[in-house]
Amino acid sequence: MEVAKVKITAEVQQLVETELRKGASNSRIANLLNLPYKEAVEIIETIKENLRPDVGDEIIFSFRDEPMEGTIEKLLTNSAIVRINWKNSTARMHDLVEEKTVVNFKDIEGFKNQIDDDFESEMKDFEPVDEPTE
Repeated sequence: MEVAKVKITAEVQQLVETELRKGASNSRIANLLNLPYKEAVEIIETIKENLRPDVGDEIIFSFRDEPMEGTIEKLLTNSAIVRINWKNSTARMHDLVEEKTVVNFKDIEGFKNQIDDDFESEMKDFEPVDEPTE
């Protein structure tokens, strides 16, 4: 794959896919790639177009312009069977959408952010600092 004068190596693709699955921002991925933001976004968009999710991935998508979240239960050729997470989806869509729905890969807007797990694992290396008392 080639985009904007930058070759997308297997290593770059794996890094971007992993970070996208974690819900990382474009700026974080650009920083990890050590590339200017605009150039990194072009690479990210190219990889997103070809990203195939896995069973068990928690995804973010829209249905009739309403934000929805769900967990992939089965992969099809260009889509996935997704169990809706109603705690994090628009409640008024309950009447229109069953417990499960089909989501095209191209309609996946992102992967559920894993900030809590990442934050805890990163913070365990830091020592608390005592505040000076007067």
